[in-house]
Amino acid sequence: MIEVTLETIQMSLVSPHRIVVLKEIDIERYLPIWIGPCEAEAISVRLNEIEMPRPLTHDLVMGLLDTLGAELMYIYINALANNTFYARLVLDVDGEEVDVDSRPSDAIAIAVRANVPIYVDETVMDEAGVVPDQDIIDEDNMREEGLGVFRDFLSTLDIDENDIQEN
Repeated sequence: MIEVTLETIQMSLVSPHRIVVLKEIDIERYLPIWIGPCEAEAISVRLNEIEMPRPLTHDLVMGLLDTLGAELMYIYINALANNTFYARLVLDVDGEEVDVDSRPSDAIAIAVRANVPIYVDETVMDEAGVVPDQDIIDEDNMREEGLGVFRDFLSTLDIDENDIQEN
């Protein structure tokens, strides 16, 4: 398992979908995953610490886990099959490890609420991960140009939303 962080959420200019970009820790390798606008909003709401008057679906899941005494330990993007990403919520329920199937976008929305690690299977990262050209990731460029360089990199990705999607 490879630990990743949530790097950014980008809008697609050609569809209503968003791209969530996960970054491998300590290595400049990224995993872009197409997600829906509602899931992107749910992730953004939590990351920006926006208070909602009523719980969103992912907040409801957190409330259910808490009420039932289950603890989310981490999420795991475990497979890529037929251009579809798969994820698991890994829970501790009364000392027993329980896996629950999930879409990656929902798993990420829950993970940011629970502040737990996000992992990607090595085979998934090897198949769908991307490494930008060295001049894009040069530390001096990153410091001087900030996130603009990374956004430029994202725009160069040859990703068709019909090729790799999340279900």
